Amino acid sequence: MEPRIVQEGEILLVGMSFYGDPFQLSGAWTEENEIGRLWVRFMAFLQAEGERIKHAKHAATTVEAHIYGEEAMETGSWEIFVGVEVERLEDVPLELVVKILPACTYAVFTLQGEEIGGDWSNLIYSQWMPGSGYALAHSYAFQYYDERFKGVDDLDGSVLDVYVPVKCV
Repeated sequence: MEPRIVQEGEILLVGMSFYGDPFQLSGAWTEENEIGRLWVRFMAFLQAEGERIKHAKHAATTVEAHIYGEEAMETGSWEIFVGVEVERLEDVPLELVVKILPACTYAVFTLQGEEIGGDWSNLIYSQWMPGSGYALAHSYAFQYYDERFKGVDDLDGSVLDVYVPVKCV
């Protein structure tokens, strides 16, 4: 699993968040866990009131960010954010939150098919990163879902990118 290394400017996101153990109710890639329930809630908002989000950068693109605080390893709790990228912030609906990701270098991993449902985070952080010459620059990562992602029911036909903020060691 070799990433491409890219430079990105500041990224503005508008969406919804959950804080806690997202797998307390159910395992990965299901609408039964807190991540799935967050997506259902956000997609319902987009369908009913998506026009209230101004300056969306890519109409069919969504983002899922995992933000790890210091207590994440001890408690199993962290913040999950789902949303869309916007070009600028204006009249953000009260029901939504804003995340501003700093300009930085990213290792971008492209996952296809069964890799999406696999243990890719372990491969990135435990296998790739130690020998890569890079270290984690910030305590978050995000998944970028564009037209290549066909949905949870068609992971085999799907592609997604995982962005990990890195810095040279």
